[in-house]
Amino acid sequence: MAINTLESLCMFIIRQNFRCLIKGKHILLCNCLIVLAFLCTGCFGTHRDKDLSSPRGYNLNQPAIIKLPSYLDEVSGIAYYPKDKSVFAINDEKGWLYKIFLTNNMGIQRWKYAKGDDFEDLVRVDSTFYVLQSSGTILSVRFHTHDSAELHTYALTEPGKNEFEILYHDEQQRRLIMLCKDCVADDKNSLSAWAFDLSTLKFSPKPCYVIDVRKIEDLMGQKKVKFKPSAAAINPATGKLFIISSINKVLVVADQSGIPEEVHRINRTLYKQPEGMTFTPDGDLLISNESADVGAANILIYKFNKGQ
Repeated sequence: MAINTLESLCMFIIRQNFRCLIKGKHILLCNCLIVLAFLCTGCFGTHRDKDLSSPRGYNLNQPAIIKLPSYLDEVSGIAYYPKDKSVFAINDEKGWLYKIFLTNNMGIQRWKYAKGDDFEDLVRVDSTFYVLQSSGTILSVRFHTHDSAELHTYALTEPGKNEFEILYHDEQQRRLIMLCKDCVADDKNSLSAWAFDLSTLKFSPKPCYVIDVRKIEDLMGQKKVKFKPSAAAINPATGKLFIISSINKVLVVADQSGIPEEVHRINRTLYKQPEGMTFTPDGDLLISNESADVGAANILIYKFNKGQ
């Protein structure tokens, strides 16, 4: 089993400790594991908790959690559907669209839209789904029947090897925004965003904005931050852009021009590998986590409290 964070290793040690205690074997090993478990809880306990914070209106430490089946272990993008309070989702490397019901036990529906590839994010606009590939290509998918999908492909022609993980909907300007994770035109202090016009079905000839990573460093009080965003969405209740970075375990709140205004450190145990983000019309925040080889993938749901 791959263990990709120190916190995950601690949880693994604790689980193994209880297993060996139950079996009544390897007492010396159990004692060593006990010591390691206490060291882990000491390292990642209350003195780290004080660094955690939340945007106004949310408590990012108390979500409702929906566990996902194993075939969604690599859930990479989600989109809310208010008509029946469900979530559409995609899985990295599998060209299936899934529908997950949040308020009842109706099972999970699915539709095939493409062969396997590196699918990173999902946006729903009316009856059309837009799927982002890591190269910067957008697939437009519309289902006529359960077994029939109309598919169009739009590729960003920016030269060089570019990597994207984020696609979100700018409803006011009727466009989709792709945010770079690692693009050749950027340096260590910048991340560019590209717009896809939903009226002309064309990309902007140059970045529509650039995030200055040094501003994030200033807000964090930290230097040399490797900010690699993995999910983003515009909050309809506040108009702010929420951007999450899995590698840093931070949530950035920015204006719609990409200027960072707040940075919130998030709980590494809750946010194993956040790759998808969406909002309900009322501002409730939904974040999807890949399984990260530890436990099940999930969707975290945070209610928006205007008075908080």
